[in-house]
Parts: sequence; C-alpha cells; structure tokens
Amino acid sequence: MAYTNTIFRKTLATAVAVVALCLPASAQTKYTRLEYIAKWADVAIEHMEVYGIPASITMAQAVLESGNGNSTLARTANNHFGIKCGSQWTGAKVYHDDDAKGECFRAYASAEESFKDHAEFLHTRSRYQFLFDYDSDDYTNWAKGLKQAGYATAPTYAESLIRIIESEKLYLLDKKNGRKLYDEYLAERFAPKDEPKKEQPKQEAVIDATQAYAEHGIDPNNFRVTINSHMGYNVYRTNGSFYIIAHEGDTYTSIAKLFELSPRTLSKFNDATKEDKIEAGDIVYIGRKEARWYGNNLNHRSTRTESLRLISQVYGIRLKNLAKMNNLEPTAVLKAGDSIRLR
Repeated sequence: MAYTNTIFRKTLATAVAVVALCLPASAQTKYTRLEYIAKWADVAIEHMEVYGIPASITMAQAVLESGNGNSTLARTANNHFGIKCGSQWTGAKVYHDDDAKGECFRAYASAEESFKDHAEFLHTRSRYQFLFDYDSDDYTNWAKGLKQAGYATAPTYAESLIRIIESEKLYLLDKKNGRKLYDEYLAERFAPKDEPKKEQPKQEAVIDATQAYAEHGIDPNNFRVTINSHMGYNVYRTNGSFYIIAHEGDTYTSIAKLFELSPRTLSKFNDATKEDKIEAGDIVYIGRKEARWYGNNLNHRSTRTESLRLISQVYGIRLKNLAKMNNLEPTAVLKAGDSIRLR
C-alpha cells in the first residue's frame, strides 16, 4: 500500500501540473478529469468488491453524469450520477431541468453518499439485475446493459461510457491490484522522456483532426476542456468558445431551444447554411467562435479531403475570418497537403 500511495502522490502531482497548463485561469478551480478519477477511484473499487459493479463503470458514469464533479447537481446537491427522486425516495430533493423542466433529483449530504446510493440503486432495482450476470470486468456489456435498462435516454450513452473507460484506461481498475496498475499507468504516462522529441517548426504542425471527426466525431476529451453539463449534454470549451457534441436526431431548432437561443443565432454560431444538417457526433457551438486560433499551431495541414467549414469547427474559428486570411471562398474544399493559416 505504501508503494501505491507513493506512486499515486507523485503521479497526481505531475498529472495536475500538466493538465493545469492546458486550462484557462478561470477553469483551474474546477476538477480536471484526472483529479476527479484520482479522488474517487478507491471508492469505485470498494463498491466493485462489495456489490460486483465494475469500478470502471462506476467511474465512467460519475465522470459523464457529473462533468468530472463540476456539474450543478454535483456541486449543489452532491449528486454525481444524475439519479432522479423516484417514488421510493424519502431523502432531500432538488429540482433541475433535464429531460423535462424542473425534474426532481436526489440530494445528498456528501459525495460519498451519492456513490453509495448509486451502487445500491443498481444492486436493488429489478431492471438492473441481469447486469450482475456479467463479470465485474466486463465493462462493455455493463455499459450496453445500462443503456438497455434505461439508465439514460441519450442514444449514445453506452458508447460514451466505453469511450471514457478506454481513453482513460479505467478498465485497469477492474483488475486485481487495479489501483496499483492504474497509478503505474499514470506514472508512465507522465514520466519525463529520456529523449524528448525534436520540436517541429510551428508552421509545419499537423493535426489530423478530421480523421477523428470522420470516424466518430471529435472526441473532446482528447484536447478539450469540460466546463459543465446541461440538459444531458457535456459543455466543452476550445479556443475560448463553448460547444457540445450532437446526439442522434438533434437539429439546430432542438438544440437552440435547450440553450435558450434562436435557431437562426445557433446556425450563425456554426456558420451553417439552410442545407447543413446536424449529425450525431458533430461539434455544435452554443456561443460565437473566435476570429482566429489562439493555440500554438500557426497552420493546419490537410491529410485528406476536408471542407474549410470543418476546419473552422475543429479549431473554433469563424468561417468568414478563416476564409479571408487564406484568400479562399468559405465553400472551399481542401485536398491532402493543403496548408491553412489559423492566425
């Protein structure tokens, strides 16, 4: 245990320092994903041992439902799993807009109570009993089963849980000595490299963002900051602008209503024409994009066919400005090897 704690303290200190460099000053008082996982991983493992729920599932649900502990429900009601009151709940309550306006959610005296209630909620409800036929390290079937049993209404709920588990390697927590394995993974992830990579000139930097976009939509957890959650959507920020990832069936009208915007305004934020439709996994900005890129990269080099509008969405730059600084039409389509100025 002493070995694990030593690695954990060193790892967390390094990880927090690295992540903090990427955060705007206004966001540094919030939990980062690594901080949040580090804080509650032991509780998730304990509940796996007692109830049989994979620790990876507990952590992934907590991360997703609470926005890494930063959501309104988590901060004001210690509700980290989005559990609603239900007819059997006799404890404290808060009211919050979710699938409908002013829904009743459980409130807890502490976050620990929320984690415990989550475990007992799954363990005692008949609709979740089939999940316990799966092994405690079978996170894939657990994720799909939670969606099947109706834990959440989002059509991509299972995929979101699996993506979090695999991107953060939370499946290590499900193994014997899981916390030790996870801490060792973090130590390796953030360890100084003996031979640092030679820094490339900024103008030659290549970000193959469209590959991720084409495969399953931009994964904001790779290089974006989670700010909060609202009405079943995580709200992210890149280049100073806020956005969400679209769900199946979303339209500019439906998203605009949730975020109290007009469909016309939302379309303008996203440089969308009347012909542009939203697909699941698309980036949808709920605030105005910036006039230029404020990151380190001076250029984006295309590795495949992609539209200028796609680049403007990936980097959070207004399409008109991006087109003007590159002497291109907003409808321009790029080919592999084309270089686009970002600022």
